[in-house]
Amino acid sequence: MEVNNINSPSTPRWNSERPFLTGRFHQETKTMSRFAADSHSLGFGNAVGCYNAAVQELVVIDDLLSAMVGIQGRYISIKRVRGREDDFTFQVDASMDLTLQELAKRVFPLCESFMLINQFVESRSQFKNGLVNHAFAAALRALLLDYQAMVAQLEHQFRLGRLSLQGLWYYCQPMMGSMQALSTVIQKASVNNFVGSAVLNLVQSQAKAMAGDTAVRSLLEKMAECASNAYLGILERWVYEGVIDDPYGEFFIAENKFLQKESLTQDYDAKYWRQRYSLKDGIPSFLANTSGTILITGKYLNVMRECGHHVQVPVSENSKLMSFGSNHRYIECIKSAYDFASSELLNLMKEKYDLMGKLRSIKHYLLLDQGDFLVHFMDIARDELMKKLDDISVEKLQSLLDLALRSTAAAADPCHEDLTCCVETSSLLRRLGTFKDSEKNRNVLDDNDLEEPLSLTGLETFSLNYKVRWPLSIVISKKALTKYQLIFSLPFHCKHVERQLCGAWQVHQFVALNMRGTAISRSSLLCRSMLKFINSLLHYLTFEVLEPNWHVMHNRLQTAKSIDEVIQHHDFFLDKCLRGCLLLLPGFLKKMERLKSLCLQYASATQWLIMMLFSNLRGSLMQSFGAWHQYLSSSSQAETVFDSSCTGILGIGNDQ
Repeated sequence: MEVNNINSPSTPRWNSERPFLTGRFHQETKTMSRFAADSHSLGFGNAVGCYNAAVQELVVIDDLLSAMVGIQGRYISIKRVRGREDDFTFQVDASMDLTLQELAKRVFPLCESFMLINQFVESRSQFKNGLVNHAFAAALRALLLDYQAMVAQLEHQFRLGRLSLQGLWYYCQPMMGSMQALSTVIQKASVNNFVGSAVLNLVQSQAKAMAGDTAVRSLLEKMAECASNAYLGILERWVYEGVIDDPYGEFFIAENKFLQKESLTQDYDAKYWRQRYSLKDGIPSFLANTSGTILITGKYLNVMRECGHHVQVPVSENSKLMSFGSNHRYIECIKSAYDFASSELLNLMKEKYDLMGKLRSIKHYLLLDQGDFLVHFMDIARDELMKKLDDISVEKLQSLLDLALRSTAAAADPCHEDLTCCVETSSLLRRLGTFKDSEKNRNVLDDNDLEEPLSLTGLETFSLNYKVRWPLSIVISKKALTKYQLIFSLPFHCKHVERQLCGAWQVHQFVALNMRGTAISRSSLLCRSMLKFINSLLHYLTFEVLEPNWHVMHNRLQTAKSIDEVIQHHDFFLDKCLRGCLLLLPGFLKKMERLKSLCLQYASATQWLIMMLFSNLRGSLMQSFGAWHQYLSSSSQAETVFDSSCTGILGIGNDQ
């Protein structure tokens, strides 16, 4: 994992210009050990091989004690590779007794490990390396203090004349494995420049690899626990308060501050809820299975904070997330925090913001559950809706809609003021063609199915809209409202066709009392067939699709445990209604639109002919009646086709 590009304080220059403040002077200055200086003053300036074995052993022990804390002695030197600070070796004077050389070389790995760890502590204590590296370096620094205390005790024994080279090797062995294991970890961390969760995963994986050495594994687990304290502190604020306190970008949850909650009413894809907070790479291995729960918990708490409802998960000493281990208690703490946050947010949405009341209100208007206002509106707005698309005044339609709402039973609904009207720029078929429903169903219709009428009126493009405010916009998003509007367009236009056919049927009944003839009888039968088709279609849409699915969704929402479940049930309801209303079946929808168009043409022709029938112009009367008779006589086959098409579509609807 690379270092994040987070603005962090820079390390002061004096920290590198004055090495005696950092500890790096051990490697950068060439000093002689005290015993070597004393020996030089005593005349021991020759090669170490000139002395007897007893003196050589004393010199070697003194140099080794210095080398164990990173200081080169007189006969043990530190060689570095130019340009590579982590690559160095310890070398001993070649004239030294071979036995002593071999014993000294056994201690060199411990010396090298100390230098690697000490250098890692110095470099990873800078601000830019993040909190996890800071905590890990602090734990290593504490370990080095114990190590240096051991070296000081060995030096004390040496000054008392009680330490031999064999004894030094014996006392160093317990620290050898631990220091080498830590040096392996920090070498990998340094080469890959690990920060954050990558450091935690590295230490944990190394601890698992050392399962055979109980002491080393215990040490590595303790180091992992110390390094994770800062990370768990970030996690604790997120799952208990819904706040990301991550100054160095180490947390596995990313925040996109450019996405604001107001975009939910405008953005069709509802990116705010899905992308405002999201998971990113670098999840710690011990949190991998609960990362989704952690993300959702903080999101729920953050929503309540955005609503001004400051709530915090109850925290006790047993629910602190400052440590993790094999008992997995932290998983139980995260689960309890999720349960609290989900139930608290769901209660807030249902009780304070009346989620179910808003959904019922939308059902009344956009799903035509409460149709008395719509009948009144269609009566008073008939002339405006009959105009062409460019001539319609949306402001006038809105005032007429408000009048219809105040004059009917809808006035008792406290949410009726949130209902507005709009006029679309294209027909239902064209809107379905650009409707993005899912990844598998990007375009519902093909270009061949997108037949736009020559002249659109308000009856084909009128739609209702609903003002939804935060936080209800999480559930009733722009995408959900678009689906509601698509569903509304079909029964609304069917209502218009039904009203036109009812007018034509009434005219037939009036004419039948005064005139009897073959043409009138056949026209009456055709009108009744059309009216039966439209009524059956409306019955199917209302009582076989919308109402049953609504009751199923309503029951599921009562048992939902979280807002995400509410969103899932709501979206499933809308998708099922779209399929049940044949809006996702372009072939059958196209045939149904043609049948409705034929019904409107017939109703319009009937009204015109009846008007001409009762005019005072006898010639026009006979000519119109003859044209009507000729039209009906020549369309007997069309009547049969209409009946069969109606039966076929209704059968398809029942199957759906």
